This record gives sequence, C-alpha cells and structure tokens, in this order.
Amino acid sequence: MPRMRHIGVMELFGSSGVRGIVGASMGPELVVTIAQAAGTVWDADRAVLGRDTRPSGQMLAAAAASGLASVGVDVVDVGVTPTPNVVRLAEAWAIPGLIITASHNPARFNGVKLVGAAGRELSVDALERVEACIDHDTARPADHATVGQITTRTGVNEAYIAAVRQAVDAEAIAAAELHVVIDPGDGAGSLTTPQLFRSLGCEVTTVNATTDGTFPARPPEPVPQHLTLLQETVRAADADLGIAHDGDADRAVFVDETGHPIAGEASLAALAAAELDAGATMVAAIDSSQRLVDVVEEAGARLELTPIGASHLITAIERLQAAGAAIPIAGEGNGGVFFPPYRVVRDGAYTAARFAALLAETSASAVVAPHQGYHTARANITVGDDRERARIQARADRYLRRRGGAITDIDGTRVDLDEGWILVRPSGTEPLVRIVAEAASAATATAYVEETEQAVVP
Repeated sequence: MPRMRHIGVMELFGSSGVRGIVGASMGPELVVTIAQAAGTVWDADRAVLGRDTRPSGQMLAAAAASGLASVGVDVVDVGVTPTPNVVRLAEAWAIPGLIITASHNPARFNGVKLVGAAGRELSVDALERVEACIDHDTARPADHATVGQITTRTGVNEAYIAAVRQAVDAEAIAAAELHVVIDPGDGAGSLTTPQLFRSLGCEVTTVNATTDGTFPARPPEPVPQHLTLLQETVRAADADLGIAHDGDADRAVFVDETGHPIAGEASLAALAAAELDAGATMVAAIDSSQRLVDVVEEAGARLELTPIGASHLITAIERLQAAGAAIPIAGEGNGGVFFPPYRVVRDGAYTAARFAALLAETSASAVVAPHQGYHTARANITVGDDRERARIQARADRYLRRRGGAITDIDGTRVDLDEGWILVRPSGTEPLVRIVAEAASAATATAYVEETEQAVVP
C-alpha cells in the first residue's frame, strides 16, 4: 500500500472550505465572522475577493468585504470569476484572498474558501488558526481611521485567459485542430473556458454557458448523470472532446469523442502517466483508484495518500516540497487536479488544456484506454445531524473491519480486499456519508456498495 499520513480534523472548515445552506447554516453573519478572523490571522493590508455565479454570492461577498474592512483590510472585489483566478491574483499581487463559492454543491448552498498571500488555498494548519481566532473571539477590529476600503477591479477574467494560454502548449493544441464542446454548468467557467479554447485555435461549441447560479440546466457537480446534454452534443457535433466544470471551475471532467464520459480517475491517471518520472512523488486522496497506483508504480514514482479535500492535498504538497520532493502532479478522481510546478491550485481550465494537449496525435478514448481496467461505484447516505453521521460511520467501521483486509482510517474507513476496495467516510461539504468502492468489474464494485449500504443504514 502507498504511504498514508494522518492530518488533523477541522471543525468549521471541511474538506474544501466552509459550506452551508443559505438562510440556514450559511448567512452574512457567519461570513462576516470568518472574514474578520481571516483578516486578523493574515495580518495583511489588502485582500482580493471573488465569487461564483450563485444568486446569494453578491450578498455574501458584501458581507465578506465588510468583515475584512472592519479589521483594517482593503478589499479588491473582482466579481464573478473562477476560483483558480482568485488564487492567481493572490499570487500575482502578493495578497491573500477570499472566494464566495460552494463549488459543486447545489444552488441552495454557498460557502467560503480562503487563499494565502503565496497564492495557495490555505493549508490545514492555517485554517485551524482561523478557526481558533473565531473560537476565542480574538479578531482585531479597526478604528475609524484604519478601517479598510473596498474597491472593484475589472478585466481579471481576460487576464486569466491570457495567463493560462501562456502556461500551456498552445502550439500543440492549435495543431491538433480540435473541436471541443464546453459545459461550464452556468458557473464561473462560462466567462473563461470557452474563450480560452477559442484563443487556442479550437472550434468551440458551448452548452450551459450562461452565468446563472440557479443552475437551471444541470446540477453544478460534473458527474456523468448530469452530463447528458454534453454527451449528446459531442456526438451530434462529431467533436473531439467534451469538457465540463463545477460551479467555480476548479475541476474539469471529460467526455470522449464517442460521447462516453471519461471517469475522473482515468483522466487523472492519463495526466499522471504523462507527467511522472522515476523518483517523483504523486500526492492523491485516499479514494484514489488502483489505476493511479499502477501508473505510479510503472513510472518508478512514489504515491503519498491524504484525506480527501484540497486543503489536505495542499498541506501534503507543501510538506513534501519543503523536504525537496519533486511533485509534478497531484489530485483527486473528481476532476480536481494540481500541477504544482504551474501553481498549487485546482484549475479546471488549465487541466482541460493539459488534457487537450494529449490529443495532438490521438483520440481522447485512446489516451485513457490504458487506464480503463477498473470500475467505481458510489452511494450517498443522507444524515440528519452529526450524531446520526457518527452512528452510521461507526457501523461502517465495524462492518468493514469484519470483512477482513487491510484497514486505513485517516479519513473514514477504507478496507482493501482481494478484488478491490471499499471506503466509507463522512462528507466534508454536505450532510452525507459517502460510500465508494472500486473493483475490476462493475458488478463487483456495485455489489460492494450495495452490501455496505445495507449493513450500515438502519
């Protein structure tokens, strides 16, 4: 088994920021509190603020701006933009940032992500310091003379497109003469990814490319059951590739030239195979596919597994880089991929362009063909509160241990069996307990999930 490292659990910040239902667990009061704590911990003079397309975003962004200004931080509000662009701006301007987004969650949700002045979503340690500031009420309010000022900045999406284009192999993509269909899911990527691929010389067809954060056409999570229109359009247009994003465009998933969805685990494995050399390190989450293990072993590289969520991967990347490790790629099988030499951020547009570059001399289906030998099945169990979540997770832990096999419990409980593996873990972003299984056959993976669900649901 790859090496696994335990990383601490946060109470407020989940696997990717703070999220909740608007009008219930997520409102301006909470956002003000988070912003005040972040501004205090950052001890910065200025911060960048962005948001995705959700109707509640403007309200919550105003709360975030007020919270930051109240502790003496000047705010640069860049409006609707992909999360990776806020990270890019934080790096370019050497200031921290705050993003109002719930990423792949439904429209009734919204949330907060925090970015450090180095242009990285905050590590677990940094997020825990923000939580401590909230818990102990140690935010430092400014007086009338030092209160922060709020300004707006335009043109940042155009600059982001130019920056991504400069960072990828634009000549190879242009030479491939690709026809791509792009489905930003009416999220922030609607403003950037179609324009990026047109600038790369691709013929572009779009679906669901308005900036409507009610997500009228499909839910914002880019999973196969939500991508029917994208699949149909790829087939109808005889396109080479379909690209889909989540609400804040930090993830990219793909549809091949036949209109068949490409599993995120397969596209990650294909990207890793193109990046990894002997001696390199790949960082991935505990639900990583065996197909990724196969790629790492074939390259003579090393695999470091973490709990699920961007903050945990970032923590591991930073730790390993500090120790001198070369980390050309990291990520999860949900379309969230890091290319640390480029930037330590999940960037859906950049990931899509890097995958498109693999199609210079072949098809999307051929690129992922070596990584198609495994099947994944999933189920979600809705829970009413933390006590119910804990009871179900405890039953899952007992059940999985009784099955026999190697147990890993850094994030929920995973058991590795002769024919595959099963993972049960509480979601870090929604009131769910997630069941994931992988096996060499779809029937076995599905049976693993169904048997587990029957065992743990009362």
